[in-house]
Amino acid sequence: MSFDLFWALLIFTFVMTFTPGPNTMMLLASGVNFGFRATVPHMTGITLGFGLMTVLVGMGLGEIFKVYPVLYTALSYAGAAYMIYLAWKIAMTRKMGEGKAGSRPMSFLQAAAFQWVNPKAWVMAVTAITTYTIPSAYTVSVLLLTAIFMAMAVPGCSVWVLFGTGVRRWLENPKRLRIFNVTMGILLVLSLVPAFWHG
Repeated sequence: MSFDLFWALLIFTFVMTFTPGPNTMMLLASGVNFGFRATVPHMTGITLGFGLMTVLVGMGLGEIFKVYPVLYTALSYAGAAYMIYLAWKIAMTRKMGEGKAGSRPMSFLQAAAFQWVNPKAWVMAVTAITTYTIPSAYTVSVLLLTAIFMAMAVPGCSVWVLFGTGVRRWLENPKRLRIFNVTMGILLVLSLVPAFWHG
């Protein structure tokens, strides 16, 4: 991979990792409602789940969707439905849930599985594979961009969770927390718009 292409990939991964999307909205809400430590499995699930997804897309899964586009469409709508469900759960959260029964942060496996129905994750993976891989060193470049994505995900996830924990005390007021959680739920739904705008 050339120096210029490497830096272009770094910029792409930085922008896609740090900018708002379904993962960041949920991490922000989790930071507020559960705190940093309880959100670590969620962050880890995003990092490793997206890494696995990127490798599999790079190694041929993306071609399956080209041959059977209906599968991609079905996955997109299933993902949208699940995200609306998650948005509803966030919006209906009325108390900070750390240590309270019936209110738990997303687990490692849930966060990893969520990447497969996350429209932004698909856009990131497919765009990276089609733009930044090198045909003459395809496997190596797939693994390299996956490693860069995973490395960038650590600070990217942490920033959003820390922002959430930073405003946690201010949101101990039930009315403010309610407004925040409803807003996060709405933003999570709105994050679907770019994925469906073109279709």
